[in-house]
Amino acid sequence: MHDHEHHQHEGMHSGHDHPHPHDHGHSHAAGHAHLHGVVNPEVASSNRGLWAIKWSFVGLFITATLQIAVFYFSNSVGLLADTIHNFADAGTAIPLGIAFLFARMKPSSRFPYGYGRVEDLAGVAVVLTIFASAAVAAYESLFRLIHPQTVTHLWAVAVASIVGFLGNEGVAIFRVRVGKEIGSAALVADGQHARIDGWTSLAVLVGAVGVWLGYPKADPIVGVLITTAILFIVWDATKAVFTRVLDGVEPEILDQVRQVASTVPGVQAVSEVRARWVGHRLNAEVNLAADSTITVADAHQISVAVHDALTKKITFLSRAAIHVDPMDHSGESFHLKSDGR
Repeated sequence: MHDHEHHQHEGMHSGHDHPHPHDHGHSHAAGHAHLHGVVNPEVASSNRGLWAIKWSFVGLFITATLQIAVFYFSNSVGLLADTIHNFADAGTAIPLGIAFLFARMKPSSRFPYGYGRVEDLAGVAVVLTIFASAAVAAYESLFRLIHPQTVTHLWAVAVASIVGFLGNEGVAIFRVRVGKEIGSAALVADGQHARIDGWTSLAVLVGAVGVWLGYPKADPIVGVLITTAILFIVWDATKAVFTRVLDGVEPEILDQVRQVASTVPGVQAVSEVRARWVGHRLNAEVNLAADSTITVADAHQISVAVHDALTKKITFLSRAAIHVDPMDHSGESFHLKSDGR
């Protein structure tokens, strides 16, 4: 973290046209000193994510295993649909676990921003896995709706339904909480999927009651309803994950970056703000305007102060590239005009 931020500050002002280049060299020593002793939040959050993935996988795998054993004896297609989805939900832990392992790797010359983008690809894998489980559940449910089969051991189906609900709800609470703590859209999306899957597990109970009351098609109908719920999950998860893949960011984050930067002494204007998620890490780029009569060292200290303020006030911020311009030559629009573009 120390070295990374040191080089980051070197890059911030190398293009500045100020009359005191020797002051710039002096400001490096002061500029990176504020980072001594800081614990790297990226490593901590990745470890936390791996911990969440591991135990949620265990919980869902046990739940799905119990359900598949009941299906073997009962022949309930509603329970089968729920079981397939639970196994798929447990399986999503594999790409997410791989992503968090990559996030622990240090940046390299080929990947200078690290490997956080693997987590976004894992989010895509999660969406595809959920969709595949919906396709299998839909086929089995529609087939049983056309060709009904006798469902037995209804009491066991009911118990398996309740077990499915409790297992998924526990995993959902766990994944969503940890995902929000570390800012992982993929983990939050997976937790929300587990929550809805818990409610679909209770639908199996409704199907079992329907069969017990003399409506044999209640079981495959529940299977179709579960499939429909899964498709809604796919749609919501797709929007969340692909927003990250396409470098989308919540507008309020940009507003917060602008607001925090503008309150730092010496900042006369905030020209441009950009931010994007790379996995569960937030990267920001900020163009500032300051008094044109200050030295390079003064400009550097302003950037250090802005960086400190941003990292203290904005959760999940991993990197902030800050550029300081003189007030009368600020903003990207000015630089584009000066280049003749």
